[in-house]
Amino acid sequence: MRIVITGASRGLGYELTVAAAKRGHTIAAGVRDRSAAETRFARLDAELRERIELFELDVTSKESVRGLADELQQRGATVDALVNNAAILLGRDDTIESLNFDDVAESFETNLFGPIKMIQAMLPLLRKASMPTILNISSEAGAYATVYGGDYPYGLSKSALTYLSEKLRKELEPQGFQVLSVHPGWIRTDMGGEQAPGDPVETADKLLKLLERVRPLKLMRHGYVNPEGSELPI
Repeated sequence: MRIVITGASRGLGYELTVAAAKRGHTIAAGVRDRSAAETRFARLDAELRERIELFELDVTSKESVRGLADELQQRGATVDALVNNAAILLGRDDTIESLNFDDVAESFETNLFGPIKMIQAMLPLLRKASMPTILNISSEAGAYATVYGGDYPYGLSKSALTYLSEKLRKELEPQGFQVLSVHPGWIRTDMGGEQAPGDPVETADKLLKLLERVRPLKLMRHGYVNPEGSELPI
């Protein structure tokens, strides 16, 4: 299986990339800083490293996203799964009075518009797969059922990403796609912090099983789930 993963050089994206390589998959890993990513991935065993190809990717740039899609297209590649993982966290402690609108706009550019650009570019390659999957990494920060004060840029953008996922699911599931929006939990990453209770390695393994459709999903009202594949309230 060929998997395209954005934000693959750190946190959950890195662990998901490594977990996929360990299970024999081929990964097109999108990273912002290829030089730094090369250094980190070089620590892996040679067999794993051979399954991971790094691509410099800025999901906010249509040209960068198009460049990755064109490269894979020229190779005649099929993409079995797209994981929209790249995200930023800005203005977390701002109240509505102190909120910087630039932080909101930048968050939407990366956390929502980035996935839209990736989906548009990768759809022709995904359509070549027998069981294509689009997995958007969202958050309970954007769920109405668990709404809390503050965290405006991140929460609003992740809420929009979950809604986008549902609209995609309505359109693409009849065409054989699996479309999921996943709350990975509070995990120990650069974004989550060391105090987080969740293990990103364990989370990555569970998400990979969703990509592989090892864990069948029951008929759901919507596609917002946790790493176990159980439906969450939006």
